[in-house]
Amino acid sequence: MDAKRLQKIIECLLFVSSNPLSLDKLSQILEEVSRDEIVKAIENLKTDYNTSGRPVFIQNVAGGWRMASRPEYGEWVRRLFVREITIKLSKAAMESLAIVAYKQPVTTQDVENIRGVSAGAVLRGLLEKKLIKIAGRKESLGRPILYRTSDKFLEYFGLDSISDLPPLEEFGIKDELQELIDERSKKKNRQSRQEDQQAS
Repeated sequence: MDAKRLQKIIECLLFVSSNPLSLDKLSQILEEVSRDEIVKAIENLKTDYNTSGRPVFIQNVAGGWRMASRPEYGEWVRRLFVREITIKLSKAAMESLAIVAYKQPVTTQDVENIRGVSAGAVLRGLLEKKLIKIAGRKESLGRPILYRTSDKFLEYFGLDSISDLPPLEEFGIKDELQELIDERSKKKNRQSRQEDQQAS
């Protein structure tokens, strides 16, 4: 397929898709084109958008690509969507989500140990919002469920991968949460050392 035509097809797909398109998804649609050709076409598209001064760009997010408006035009985009649809999260939900994000995979007990309060209902709410997902079970007594963040979490925070996580402050939670995480982790390590000493 001609390179220019391929770029236009991919541009069209990104424009009409409401979700980021992964390389696997694009390969399924463009089955006659190699993965390397698709990646090259996207990189060329990104360059075109970045050098032409367009108000939109090709964004890497959640392991795929999507079209997004540039931040400097955010004010006018918000005017278009007077009732902007966003996921509303309570402080407890944000704290629990941050713990899952930075400590994943985690169990309900892990979250409760850090926050010091029950977390079952909050985690169920995050599951319903599809910001976290079940990642299997921990190989320990009772085999508790493990949770990790989802692709929707990456989309919501505009991240390409977990390695792009911002500082905790950007989750809208206080610095004390990081101190609490550190404190609880140190306490857990001390308990583990004491148990090892007692066992020996």
